[in-house]
Amino acid sequence: MTVPVHLLLFDIDGTLIEPRGAGRVALRSAMLDVYGQTGPIDDHDFRGKTDPWIVRDLLRCCGWADEEIDARLNEVWEPYLRHLDDALEAAATRPTPCRGVPALLDRLSADGRYELALLTGNVEEGATRKLRAAGISRFDVGAFGSDSEHRADLPPIAVARAARRTGLSFRVEEAIVVGDTPEDVLCARANHARVLAVATGGFDADDLRSHEPDGVLEDLADSDSVMEALEDVIAGTQEVR
Repeated sequence: MTVPVHLLLFDIDGTLIEPRGAGRVALRSAMLDVYGQTGPIDDHDFRGKTDPWIVRDLLRCCGWADEEIDARLNEVWEPYLRHLDDALEAAATRPTPCRGVPALLDRLSADGRYELALLTGNVEEGATRKLRAAGISRFDVGAFGSDSEHRADLPPIAVARAARRTGLSFRVEEAIVVGDTPEDVLCARANHARVLAVATGGFDADDLRSHEPDGVLEDLADSDSVMEALEDVIAGTQEVR
């Protein structure tokens, strides 16, 4: 009997890693290089947004029209990556894995019931560099902010890429998004995908529960609890742990 393989789509910042501000530092410098302004970047909530969406929000606060933003947006990412490399080297802004994540990824990677991919608002090269700096190397496919500014566009892209890489037949409706923000829940729901929310990125369990994910965990520290929660999500049993 063939065992079904379930595709898990992991967010990065606040879910897999503690970002510690490296992206904000790098984006500030890159926006100054390209636009000469950053808008209210120190107070802006980055959580759950794609990198291009963040740039647009910040510049709209300064009165920039979308056409003006779009004209230079592609120029942001080369200096962003350069400044990100510097921030990832600095002790104060070097990311670290969220508690329990390395052990959980080891366990999931060895479990034939699961395939792992990324679903993140980071541009692809930024995602790769953040994970490398945090010592995480379990992912070789996913969907990124560089694929679309709109997070809801990303699950089908991640599913298609994972299917091509593995040769397996995945459906977006059966994928499980794992993330720490309401935006992770909303992007899953927009695609009729399942979602396991984790209260590790600044939104507590009650905040996340109000968006009706299929399951909520306080964190990913206990791999036994995560595995049980994934089984509940697959079975369609909603449970907050």
